[in-house]
Amino acid sequence: MTNRTLARTRSDLSDFLIRHRRRLTPADVGLASTGRRRTPGLRREEVAALAGVGLTWYTWFEQGRDIQVSEDFLLKVSKALRLDDAECCHLFLLAHRRPPPLEDYQWLSVSPLIQQMLDDLAARPACVVNLRWDVIAWNAAIDRLLDLSGREQADRNIMRMLFADPDLRRRLPAWHRDAPRLLAQFRYDVAAAPESPMLASLIGELKSLSADFRRWFEQPTMDSYSRGIRAVIDPHGRHRTFRHEVLMVDEHRHLRMVVYFEDPSPAEKRGP
Repeated sequence: MTNRTLARTRSDLSDFLIRHRRRLTPADVGLASTGRRRTPGLRREEVAALAGVGLTWYTWFEQGRDIQVSEDFLLKVSKALRLDDAECCHLFLLAHRRPPPLEDYQWLSVSPLIQQMLDDLAARPACVVNLRWDVIAWNAAIDRLLDLSGREQADRNIMRMLFADPDLRRRLPAWHRDAPRLLAQFRYDVAAAPESPMLASLIGELKSLSADFRRWFEQPTMDSYSRGIRAVIDPHGRHRTFRHEVLMVDEHRHLRMVVYFEDPSPAEKRGP
């Protein structure tokens, strides 16, 4: 068995970065081509600019020097080099870091069959969420409740909708019960990827936006959890209550489908 030394790993890292840099053209990443190039692909300074990192630091990294880089640095380089899932994971391993959850470096999507399943549920609201609770797929029924298609991609996040959307909050008559229960479940999910920079960024943003989020996240007191919103006033002014079931769509990518089942009994008379 070949002895894999640290020097060998650094050489592999350098070869990997150079190979992937040279396979891209300026047109591939939206840059103007400026005359003939002595070597194929992008220049180091172009990769550094695309990633938003220092040229010297990126040059040392590509040369395999003994420097420490953060997960955020690796994610930025991965995006600049247009790495796919497997390539990004390989880069993290070469840099001696644990690969991040897939959604940290790529906006996830579902297969056409999963979208068809959502659509076939028709009047039953349903959506697919990832580990960050971004809503990445949904059907028309839940769109009518939460106006998902009218939101920017970054705003289609259940936690952000709950704690940073005052219009939605006014339509949630049980907000003070729903929000801490949903946050309790979110905290449980965060434990699956405690070093995720994307999760950390979302949590930091919500702590600055919402005193309720900050208090409940830092001092959890709820012992019950929820995957979905339990009471909503729909666009027609009707008070609707729901129960939920969760189906695993993709365990590796942490994708789950949350299906809403309308409950005709008043929310205040039901148990947790």
